Amino acid sequence: MKEAQSVKISVVICSYNRAKYIIDAIESLYNQTVSKDLYEIIVVDNNSSDNTKELCLAYTTSHPSFNIIYLEEKEQGASFARNTGVMHSRAPLLAFMDDDAIADNDFIERILEFFKTHPAADGVGGRITPKFIPSEPKWMSYYVSSLIGNFDYSPELAEFKTGKFPLESNMVVYKKDFLEVGGFNTSLPGVTGTLRIGGEGKDLFLKLQTVLNKKIYYDPSVKVQHVVEVNKLTREYMYRVASGIGRGERVRMLKEGKLSFFKKFAEYIFKLGASVILALKYILEGNPAKAMPVIYFRMDALKGLLGK
Repeated sequence: MKEAQSVKISVVICSYNRAKYIIDAIESLYNQTVSKDLYEIIVVDNNSSDNTKELCLAYTTSHPSFNIIYLEEKEQGASFARNTGVMHSRAPLLAFMDDDAIADNDFIERILEFFKTHPAADGVGGRITPKFIPSEPKWMSYYVSSLIGNFDYSPELAEFKTGKFPLESNMVVYKKDFLEVGGFNTSLPGVTGTLRIGGEGKDLFLKLQTVLNKKIYYDPSVKVQHVVEVNKLTREYMYRVASGIGRGERVRMLKEGKLSFFKKFAEYIFKLGASVILALKYILEGNPAKAMPVIYFRMDALKGLLGK
């Protein structure tokens, strides 16, 4: 294990029953263009019932010179797991990536270059491109693709406006700032069993932006691919993600007060109406398959907001 002083970035991966993809994620970080002395990988197994543990331990054994740590977190939810990973990290920068993501081979290099050339920056998020297995469905559209991790905020480097933020699968912040705002909010744990209460990334960045006045940037050159397999393209899965967004907003808004909740409710009603107009546009353009998914997205998010 290398000295902590030489480790510049800790990449935290929360994993839950992704034995099929976790090694690809780790391997993409192993095959980076920079010295392995500069970064470490922390995999936090969040109660996987498959053979994730065996695969990860075998990988660490077969790569003794690689800075990789395998941990377990029994409290269910990505927020718990990621916070545990951070507690064991040694670097000043924290990068977060999903267990079914594949980093470009210059992922670490690009992050280091960004902070070198933008010393006043407090965080950065990058591009996430869906990797459909076997192929992109006809009903997929830009307005639904965020549910399966598609993210491209700007064609060029730009500071996120307040209220805009990176996604959890490709984001980097300073550890000191992460700890100052209390890390990921565990009342927004992510997936717990069949239920999802999302928005933990949004909550983190809103606190960084509004409480600490931090500057968070988007750099499209910091790239990962996000695996989207068939079971992520079902009505059930899309409902779980969309309703999870709404449940997360319910938790956040009710904490702020009833007025905030009613404002969010009005916003969701407006977005539902807009989705109907968008669906009609798709139908008139000869793309009827794209129509209902945009409406379902907003209906499901509204159901989550209402606690259903």
